[in-house]
Amino acid sequence: MKGQCLCGAIEVEAEPQKEVGLCHCSMCRKWSSGPMFAVHCGSDVVFNGDEPTIYQSSEWAERGFCSKCGTNLFYHLLPTNEFILSAGLFQDADFTLTNEIFIDEKPGYYELRNDTHKMTGQQVFEQYAPKDE
Repeated sequence: MKGQCLCGAIEVEAEPQKEVGLCHCSMCRKWSSGPMFAVHCGSDVVFNGDEPTIYQSSEWAERGFCSKCGTNLFYHLLPTNEFILSAGLFQDADFTLTNEIFIDEKPGYYELRNDTHKMTGQQVFEQYAPKDE
């Protein structure tokens, strides 16, 4: 699938995906003024045109955006090299909303009707924590 930022300076290419999830964490909401509509695309993502500007937002992740128009492009999970792309880049995609994370940080001023799998921040961290052997 192909998408682009608002001004077209950066094109994104990734394997086709059907699912989109929401992240309600405080950083994603500050970054996008709402939940991040996230498409998990793995590590095989190509950026054509301008280079994304990168901001390291935590020890384990960085976020990328277009320096010309400001479009939020991705959340890059460093330990797994996974790119989670902004669903808005792909205007013609037929996504299905399947999950919501950091539901415990979602503010009360919005509510979605979709029937999704919901996880708290603690559940997310527990799911991805290294397993003791």
